[in-house]
Amino acid sequence: MDYKVFFLEYNNYTFKIEEDNPEVGVYLYVFKNDKCIKDYLQNTVQDCKEIALEDYGVPIKEWESKINP
Repeated sequence: MDYKVFFLEYNNYTFKIEEDNPEVGVYLYVFKNDKCIKDYLQNTVQDCKEIALEDYGVPIKEWESKINP
């Protein structure tokens, strides 16, 4: 099974959303100066995008075409 990984740089932060096994969920990692400062485990990619919006102001539309194959 192929898992999606999204990368985005926004406001001096780097964000990574990484799918895991469906039983586990999806991780959102937040990096500042190449150091992971926060991680979140959520149920869906959309949930991760919403946390990035709520906590860091990242507009949902910024995630379009940020997937790494």
